[in-house]
Amino acid sequence: MFNPDMEGLPLEKLRKLQSERLIALAHYVYERVPFYRERFEQQGLHPSMLRGIADIARLPITYKTDLRDQYPFGLSAVPEDQIRRIHASSGTTGKPTVVVYTAEDLELFAEVNARSLYAGGARPGMKMHNAYGYGLFTGGLGIHAGAERLGMAVVPVSGGMTDRQLMLLQDFRPEVICCTPSYAQTLAEEVDKRGIGRGALNLKFGVLGAEPWTETVRADVEAGLGLVATNIYGLSEIIGPGVAQEDWEERGSGSYIWEDHFFPEILDPDTCEPLPEGHDGVLVLTTLTKKGMPLLRYWTNDICSLSYDKGGKRTHIKMSAIKGRADDMLIIRGVNLFPTQVEVLIRDIPELEPHYQLVVSKKGALDRVDVRVEMGDTPLEITQLEGLRAHLMQKIRDNIGLHIDVELMPPGSIPRSEGGKLSRILDLRRNG
Repeated sequence: MFNPDMEGLPLEKLRKLQSERLIALAHYVYERVPFYRERFEQQGLHPSMLRGIADIARLPITYKTDLRDQYPFGLSAVPEDQIRRIHASSGTTGKPTVVVYTAEDLELFAEVNARSLYAGGARPGMKMHNAYGYGLFTGGLGIHAGAERLGMAVVPVSGGMTDRQLMLLQDFRPEVICCTPSYAQTLAEEVDKRGIGRGALNLKFGVLGAEPWTETVRADVEAGLGLVATNIYGLSEIIGPGVAQEDWEERGSGSYIWEDHFFPEILDPDTCEPLPEGHDGVLVLTTLTKKGMPLLRYWTNDICSLSYDKGGKRTHIKMSAIKGRADDMLIIRGVNLFPTQVEVLIRDIPELEPHYQLVVSKKGALDRVDVRVEMGDTPLEITQLEGLRAHLMQKIRDNIGLHIDVELMPPGSIPRSEGGKLSRILDLRRNG
């Protein structure tokens, strides 16, 4: 462990620490952030009424719309001369969401990313190829600082320019790569196409995040790049990457949330009531130690579950793989559908590639969804194609409960990641 004293803290001591930090946080935001003081007063709540972490459900929930409404610095808890960095979301619609960092926050950012990289297999003295985007996006700079804190040499490549990425991977021979899982898939596909031999790369570990992914993607990336792939989780509003991380020797069992800094809850997406351990719902996070822009019970929109792993290396809780986002969930004829549900079914059909797209449209007054999925390179007869198409449609119907039309696409026809996040949904309803 990078920080064994904290990562292995006994649960009762962890709860005591969380309680102390939550009470301090409540006083801090009440005194410094008018938005939160107003929310407290609306609920008839004062920080002095809190007794510990068990009272967290009494605090107000913070939504992304609150950040946009307070643009740019309305949720900041410090004077502007104490801000040392400003990050923002992509802002594809309207104003971006802005997050600010103090010098203490940047230390925290480096710490949690160093923990995450270590859990993902990275060690001091290794080289890290960082293909996350630099700039307003938190990914590149956040994981860069964590690698330096861990004692690694960083290759700050950023996203895109795949030819250059492949050249540097062969020439610099880094042991670790960090990027989105969809871009790791792109790199693996290009390595295969170009006949780059396994010995030309020195990769051992991949720390992948910024979008939901599945075991299908993991298997594809590990086979294509010859490494062990783990999930890193984060979001700009909380701090960026480094909120949670999968251990490379425990992969598939969930990602440790660094609970001494980020307290997690799972809430029912409709009632906002807390759900018990092991139940899927919306992940809600409270920043226990941030100074620049602390957030109470931030509604992430990510659907997952929480559970403690008694056989795990660390005492902190684990979050499951993200099933999808509450705002990306499709409701088709009364059935909830996430893209990852379809991906899992595609995985079991060897003639199909793990490149797909859900196409949403209108058929009269009803929403309709079709799936486009790429074929492999092996030519098939028309009757074989029809059988394959019918097979996938039946699997979807049996496992998801929907009749979804399947369109088999030629190799290379589904959009690939060019370094950033990849959307699996093409929504034609937005075009009229």
